[in-house]
Amino acid sequence: MKISKKDALQWFSFFAALPEDQPLGCRQQEIALAVFSQIELAVEARFQRLLAAIPGVQGLGPGPSTLFVGPEEHFPAGCRSCLTGTGLSAVRRTNRCDARCPFCYDFGVLDAIPPIGEGFWEIGGGRYREEDLDLLFALQGKPTGIAYVYLEPMMEIDRYYGVIRRFHEAGVHQHLYTNGLRANAENLRALGEAGLDEIRFNLGASGAADTVIQAMATAKRFIPQVGIETPMTREFDARFHAKKRDILATGIDFMNCAELHLNENNLPNYWGENLYFYRLGYLSPVFSREITLKMMREAVAESWPIVVHDCSNRTKFARDLHQGRQEGGWFGQTTYGRELSAWPFEAFLPILEDPTFSFLEEEPLPEGFRPGDIVL
Repeated sequence: MKISKKDALQWFSFFAALPEDQPLGCRQQEIALAVFSQIELAVEARFQRLLAAIPGVQGLGPGPSTLFVGPEEHFPAGCRSCLTGTGLSAVRRTNRCDARCPFCYDFGVLDAIPPIGEGFWEIGGGRYREEDLDLLFALQGKPTGIAYVYLEPMMEIDRYYGVIRRFHEAGVHQHLYTNGLRANAENLRALGEAGLDEIRFNLGASGAADTVIQAMATAKRFIPQVGIETPMTREFDARFHAKKRDILATGIDFMNCAELHLNENNLPNYWGENLYFYRLGYLSPVFSREITLKMMREAVAESWPIVVHDCSNRTKFARDLHQGRQEGGWFGQTTYGRELSAWPFEAFLPILEDPTFSFLEEEPLPEGFRPGDIVL
């Protein structure tokens, strides 16, 4: 059903007032899903209008899986592995961070993140010691790429060099995420000497701090590919543009503009924003990808020497489908889905109350779904 925005607001106000432990009936679920669909279609139409205004947009992978502007030779190899190789294999060790970012998936619970275990690394969900890598390579082959994540590797970066060296000797592409607050010439040189191929700075985590911008320039002396990967927020957009000249002068290769997605930890930090679900999975503020698309248009107009990558919810959706294929899953198999335990109806009231936001097409509710009907 193409429910109207007025009816959607009335029903979502009702759903938001229900006790948390009261499930929706089948017809109520149908109404809720119709509203989410109407919002998603309208948001995607807005994104398509912005995309149409960007000349020279390129695609990577089937579909295409993702979009970017700029010199293709600077497109990060880690993203190629993620979208067209054997997927994104996360290597985790550190359960601590030295920043507190409102967009973090672990906001408010950073001090309660379980440790991996002394001497262990989490790879593909399993626990391994460094010496187990040869066994892994022998029995399971070598991935096209791996990523060091979770939470801030620089908290104990000296423990990473040996593992990086083993993956390098095996010919596996490696990239590392960092907020850059602890990056310096000494540890960046050590990472390069160990064989790290790519480093990504979450510049939004530091508020585009001058020391981190300098660290990005330093990293280019030792590591082949250097870039930015950060969720697109209004705060980052403002800080980036205040220091745009200095950032682009560092010689970095790319900027992955991640569409901010929300879970139960960070959703309260974006309460009141216009939100949408992508394919009933990732929940995001509408402004996030809008910032990305405007950034891409600006990059083309000003001939930035870097790739600006639209790392959107669609990209994450495609990534998961690709990963399922790599793992031999059946047609349509995916693990992509909602990251909240319940539908946050109240969080959608702002977009339904926004007079500047309209559905593409509306029709009256069918009999049995109208206000006053008993809808279970």
